[in-house]
Amino acid sequence: MSLENTINQDIKAAMLAKDKKALEALRAVKAAILLAKTDKGTGGEVAEDTEMKILQKLVKQRRESAELYKSQNRDDLVEEELFQMSAIEKYLPEQMNEDDIRKVVQEVITETGASSMKDMGRTMGMASKKLAGKADNKIVALIVRELLS
Repeated sequence: MSLENTINQDIKAAMLAKDKKALEALRAVKAAILLAKTDKGTGGEVAEDTEMKILQKLVKQRRESAELYKSQNRDDLVEEELFQMSAIEKYLPEQMNEDDIRKVVQEVITETGASSMKDMGRTMGMASKKLAGKADNKIVALIVRELLS
């Protein structure tokens, strides 16, 4: 079942359960997928990797909003953003830990023959493809920098 179908089923379940918080998060995901489907060149279909990128973007937005609200002492809004973030994260594959990411990045460095920071772009490109949806690119970039320096 595609992500869109899963989201639609979960929206129906949230409506029946009258779960307004979950419904808001699910509708945000559905809206983002619909926007991606209407982009030029997609042909009305969204690839699985694009769906994962959309979900990661939504989680990142919620995390950044929560941090902003926390700095402004708006605990009510922090709680809401964190709830939405956790509701969206359910649809992402399980995130890898730093040790596993480090192993994959080391493999990529070996494959590409990267030896200095000049090779970071090429290394990040391959690592991002291998770790798509499984790791935050910020963490991947930090590990690549560490291993190449």
